[in-house]
Amino acid sequence: MIKYERLIFVCTGNTCRGPMAEMIFRSLDTESDMEVMSRGLVVLFPEPSNPKADTVLRNHNLSIGDHISKPLVPEDIDEDTLILTMTLEQKEKVQRDYENCVNVYTLKEFIGEEGDVSDPYGKSLTDYEECYVELARLIKKTVYKLNEED
Repeated sequence: MIKYERLIFVCTGNTCRGPMAEMIFRSLDTESDMEVMSRGLVVLFPEPSNPKADTVLRNHNLSIGDHISKPLVPEDIDEDTLILTMTLEQKEKVQRDYENCVNVYTLKEFIGEEGDVSDPYGKSLTDYEECYVELARLIKKTVYKLNEED
């Protein structure tokens, strides 16, 4: 089985889904020594995480800390990097734009499901909570799969 050294959750702006996924993963995966981070595909300038994402994480006793959005760059990626995107469109963009990226999947695809993780950006706190619940479910399965592969 493949042993990844780095896991990158990729979303659009690196202010909502990606950072939420990163924090959920960090809270659930206590066994691996994998480097975990999140990045965005459309990060025009550094900005903090979305306040609604912060609120939802705090409601689940997680903290996003002093997160500042960062773009995905070629230096983030090598053959030991697992990239999990929120959508098929993002996966295809990563594959197109980063030639050295060999381990890229949508989050759902990686665990054998289909579809995208919907973007709560610009929506209500309830939408962010629903996104959190979906991410938590998917990431529990991801942690299980990665630990199973060790």
